[in-house]
Amino acid sequence: MSGLKHSGFYKLKFFITPEEFKDVIKLFEQQQAQFSHTNYAQTKHDSTQVYEAYGKFYRYFITQEKPDYHPFFVYSISFTAGNESSGFFARNESLRFPYGERWAEDELPYIMFSLPKGFQMDLEDEKGKYYIYEDIREHQPLTYAFFNEVASNIKQITTPFRFLAHAEDGLKEQKPPVRISKNAVNDMMNSWIFKKYKLVMNNK
Repeated sequence: MSGLKHSGFYKLKFFITPEEFKDVIKLFEQQQAQFSHTNYAQTKHDSTQVYEAYGKFYRYFITQEKPDYHPFFVYSISFTAGNESSGFFARNESLRFPYGERWAEDELPYIMFSLPKGFQMDLEDEKGKYYIYEDIREHQPLTYAFFNEVASNIKQITTPFRFLAHAEDGLKEQKPPVRISKNAVNDMMNSWIFKKYKLVMNNK
């Protein structure tokens, strides 16, 4: 069971404008981070390409007419912090919301940054080789500190995402575990998806 002790991930879920995301990219640049697609070729992107990819993902959800491409933003991010070689994961995910008696056919966007809580330790005993996961905060404190730095940067410009959706029994507030910036709120309020489903922004 000890192998499962530190399973799971530290997660941050958010939706911010491309200009705001550019400031996040700068934090990674300071760590000389490498952005790689999770495809077979592990295609590497530089900061400009990452910014452009995020912009295309973002615009899909804030335009007034639904675009005819599929939004996509997925990277593994590797970097060196002190003597620690590590990284975490960035990927687009989506929020379901009700529309009448069922779920809406479209979903709202967010990006998730995730960092594994466990650090794999390779061990060996009389039964042979095995591994357990130990606390990453103890084995890679600089990596954990950098994840927190990125999270703090994003939290400073965001608030919890709150909106009203038309559920079966009327307008109901939705409280997903996602943060959104004020600028992104303003953009999304006029988007095709808010118009299509008559959603109401409720961010303070």
